[in-house]
Amino acid sequence: MTHARVSMTLNGVRIEGSAEPRMHLADFLRLRGDLPSIRVSCEYGVCGCCSLMVDGLVVRGCLLLAVQADGRDVRTLEGMAEQTQDLRAAFVEHNALQCGYCTPAMLLTAHELITVAPDADRDAIRDGLSGNYCRCTGYHAIVDAVEATAQARRTHKGDDHDGR
Repeated sequence: MTHARVSMTLNGVRIEGSAEPRMHLADFLRLRGDLPSIRVSCEYGVCGCCSLMVDGLVVRGCLLLAVQADGRDVRTLEGMAEQTQDLRAAFVEHNALQCGYCTPAMLLTAHELITVAPDADRDAIRDGLSGNYCRCTGYHAIVDAVEATAQARRTHKGDDHDGR
C-alpha cells in the first residue's frame, strides 16, 4: 500500500511522518509512542475517548484520517497542560476520575466547552460532555469539577484589571 507524507504541528512542534491513506489520526499519533493521552476505545466516534484538538476544535481522532491533519495544528492533553491545569486540579479535588481512561478526552472537551460557553450551567455542561463516555464516575463529579472550574475562571477573569 502506498504511504502519504503527513506534516503537522503537534503540541507546538512541527512533525512529519508517513501514513497509509486510511490510517486514523489517533493511530498515527499513538505510533509516535510518547503521547499517553491518546486513547482509542470504540473506533466509531461514539465514546469520545480518542478526542483531541485540531485547529482549536475538539475532534474524534478515530474518525479523522492522518492525511486530513496534514498542515494543521494538532493538540493533545500533553500540549494543553497549561491551559487545563485548573481543570485537572478540579477533577482531582472533586474525585472526577477513577480509572482515568476517559479523562484526557473529557478534560479537552470540558476545556473547549467552558472556553466557548463560560456561563454554561449544569445542564449545558452535561450536554457538552454527552459525547464522552465515562464508565466509572457517573458524571456527577465530572460536572461538579467542570462547573467549579468555569466559576473560578469567571471569577478570575472578573478580577483581571489592567488599570484602564
